[in-house]
Amino acid sequence: MPEILSSTFVLAVADVNASVGFYVNQLGFTEDLRVEGWAFLSQGACRLRLGHCPEAIPMTDVPDHSWFAYLHVRDAAGLYREYRARGVGIWHPLADKPWGMREFAIVTPDGHRIVYGETLRDGEPSLDQTTDKIKR
Repeated sequence: MPEILSSTFVLAVADVNASVGFYVNQLGFTEDLRVEGWAFLSQGACRLRLGHCPEAIPMTDVPDHSWFAYLHVRDAAGLYREYRARGVGIWHPLADKPWGMREFAIVTPDGHRIVYGETLRDGEPSLDQTTDKIKR
């Protein structure tokens, strides 16, 4: 049976150099390759292609709740604290959701939104919304 083996997200960015700096320095991605007008990045199972498109409408001008990726992670609370310490723009703060996920979302300098989620297991301690720490 055919199957999907991996995925790569392709994003239009106004300034490839600035965007690569954000993804590498703020989010911890690695730059794998750069060719004219494109940068190829990776972090774990996530692959990105950033394309130089200075005329593209910034995603911040899209008023809905669209995002380009939902990334499943381990320790969403720890990653949230790490990103906040690095000054990453938070779109939605860390919260336990009724659909069984602990989630937060960020916004990139180009306005692209990424949601990070961790599956909550039965009996797992809940999140203290005031401190972003797990209640033990």
